[in-house]
Amino acid sequence: MNELLIIFIVAMIISAVGFKMYVYFFSVGYGFSIAGIAVTMLILFRDRLSICTVIMCVMFIIYGARLGGYLLIRELKSTAYKSLLKNESKDNVKFFVKVCIWLACAILYVGETAPVFFRMQSGGGNDAFAIVGIAFMAAGIILEMVADHQKTVAKKKDAHMFVSTGVYKFVRCPNYFGELLLWTGAFISGINVLSTPFQWILVVLGYLGIIYVMFSGARRLELRQDKNYGHMEAYQEYVKTTPIIVPFLPIYSVKDHKWLVA
Repeated sequence: MNELLIIFIVAMIISAVGFKMYVYFFSVGYGFSIAGIAVTMLILFRDRLSICTVIMCVMFIIYGARLGGYLLIRELKSTAYKSLLKNESKDNVKFFVKVCIWLACAILYVGETAPVFFRMQSGGGNDAFAIVGIAFMAAGIILEMVADHQKTVAKKKDAHMFVSTGVYKFVRCPNYFGELLLWTGAFISGINVLSTPFQWILVVLGYLGIIYVMFSGARRLELRQDKNYGHMEAYQEYVKTTPIIVPFLPIYSVKDHKWLVA
């Protein structure tokens, strides 16, 4: 069976958890799909591995398992998060629509990891594109870990206050920026090994797709935070002076961009 088809099937099987709850297509199913794809690639290309491709797959596994596990544990342990999830989950989505979303998510997850897949398939080694890609990926994962830790510490001090310390001084959605760094790194790692229009189309669609998802997530978070903290003057000042997703890029709000609804 074609290797690309195999990782697509893996993504389909894991992300099928979304049929239990719609939001799982994009959360738990997303994280574990990325980890599952990486494990599958290590197995499929075990005779064509390089140090760089192994490192990239290990980072995918760390990223995916951490994200999927974190979201699952948060749902199981946090009553407040369960309530939020229930309110935001679209349980009335028709089955046919869910199937379409399921397929689209699996294609997206394959597209995101495709640069590394094609590098492994071609036997690509430890060149500059791979090294720069790894640097971006590592920076993204580390940023997400730091942001999560700083938010946890801040919320323990005051659970009802928005977080504006640490990395949150520079960007309101550091986790989403970390995601952009991660997938930009993956994209860079494949630039010099892509050789067919199909490969380029799949990789570009995957990259643009995750950028769209991140900005869509930032919009949802902005609307939620406006509801929770909009009455605070300090929050109003914070959102006017702190970029929403990319540090130093003067984009302070995306809530009015309804085309970002995903």
